Amino acid sequence: MTMLLDLDSGLGLLKAALPETVLAAWAMLLLLDAAWHHKSPGAQRRVGLLALAGLALAAAATVWLWASGARNAGIATTLALDPFRFAVDLIVLLAAALAILLSLDYLERERILVPEYHVLVLLAAVGMMLLAGGEDLFVIFLGLELMSVSVYVLSGIDRRSRVGGEAALKYFLLGAFASAFFLYGIALLYGATGSTRLPMIAAQIGPLGLRTHPMLLAGMALLFVGFGFKVAAVPFHMWTPDVYDGAPTPVTGFMATAVKAAAFAALVRVLLEAFGSLHVVWEQVVWWLAAATMIVGNLIALAQRSLKRMLAYSSIAHAGYLLTALVAGSTAGAAAFLFYLLFYTLMTVGAFAILALKGRDGERDVLVDDLAGLAESHPWLAFGMTVCMLSLLGFPGTAGFIGKWYILISATGGGYGVLATILVLTSVVSAGYYLPVVMAMYMKPSSHEGAHAGVLVPRLAGVTLAVMVAALLVFGLWPNRVLDAARAGSHAFLPAGVHTIAAPVQVAN
Repeated sequence: MTMLLDLDSGLGLLKAALPETVLAAWAMLLLLDAAWHHKSPGAQRRVGLLALAGLALAAAATVWLWASGARNAGIATTLALDPFRFAVDLIVLLAAALAILLSLDYLERERILVPEYHVLVLLAAVGMMLLAGGEDLFVIFLGLELMSVSVYVLSGIDRRSRVGGEAALKYFLLGAFASAFFLYGIALLYGATGSTRLPMIAAQIGPLGLRTHPMLLAGMALLFVGFGFKVAAVPFHMWTPDVYDGAPTPVTGFMATAVKAAAFAALVRVLLEAFGSLHVVWEQVVWWLAAATMIVGNLIALAQRSLKRMLAYSSIAHAGYLLTALVAGSTAGAAAFLFYLLFYTLMTVGAFAILALKGRDGERDVLVDDLAGLAESHPWLAFGMTVCMLSLLGFPGTAGFIGKWYILISATGGGYGVLATILVLTSVVSAGYYLPVVMAMYMKPSSHEGAHAGVLVPRLAGVTLAVMVAALLVFGLWPNRVLDAARAGSHAFLPAGVHTIAAPVQVAN
């Protein structure tokens, strides 16, 4: 079954953007409620629970569009209607829901009483969904800025924290700098091709002989700078450790997963749709970015004793793994990207959630050795952290192993054996900082009696963690259904459809 939508008409565009529209409208209503009952007891928890309902509605709208086989029937291509967009939207909504679920008790414990926190998570999710589905560079830029501004505020939401304020300011200044590069790149691409729509850019590159046009290449380079900052790829990663370290831990988990997912999704779409015919031009850029990001991220993470900073550098290394999936410019790489992105979200959020339960005041002072003896007092919590660490490492039996294996297949299948070798070797290096966490919990005694007495696991957070850990184990053994869904999502970039511009047809709205 296929549902044709004419994006030239208002009703067709509304249906195509239904998930974003629902979530944005819900966020505006919650903003009014938060402003009206700002200091009311329980206002923050109520807004958080209602935000979860809004995310569920947006997810339902996304599933409806996907199940209905929604496709574009007109010539307007501002929003994509394909499985790749819908798959990334669901991953973003999942990451936002996990961030809110894990924030409900955390915010009360840390006395961060700001009901607008949950509204900002919803608005950031709207921007991420626009990033994932944008078929026009200006739509992508709009999503990028909506996401960025929301996350800037979230990273400094604890106004009592000097470190949090510093993190927010650093993120804002460097983010604005990267956005300027991105916007200038759009201007140059428009000057070279006469359009900002991805299919039109792809259609203009070949016939006009623009493959070596200086303005086109300069525009591509500036886009890479903007995307490189958002995905925290080396050498654009310098902001990541300090911002992740200073932000509240649930926000850090949200940034490390959802922000990365949306920015990577937009990068995939731009490279495969607009610049698919220029693969020989950008493949070397992506190759070196991936290699440098994997090497630098893993080596610096190896030297960290702070658990939060270690996870921050680990997220940089995982950006390199995701870039490896993209270098071949193939549908196999896009499928590997989707699969790994889903479970990277679960294992990273899970690790940050357990860190948040262990620490206080932003968890900046929690060292790896501070987890010593956790298995004795909180065996299930230690088991959850072990599964997350092993999955991040890529240990067999976890979803992280299947994801890395799928990326290796896409890289070697595309003829990038050296890059695949770097991925394997850097994954071996990562054992040097993931396994000490497990060893501390199971093989070292507590530093003193009652070292973990303050670790309390709220019921909602405990259930959420249990579901995430179970998913990492279950899909590490039976990944076929998710692999099939990832392949379906990558069909948006099949060669026959990448450069095709649909002709105008008459359809019913």
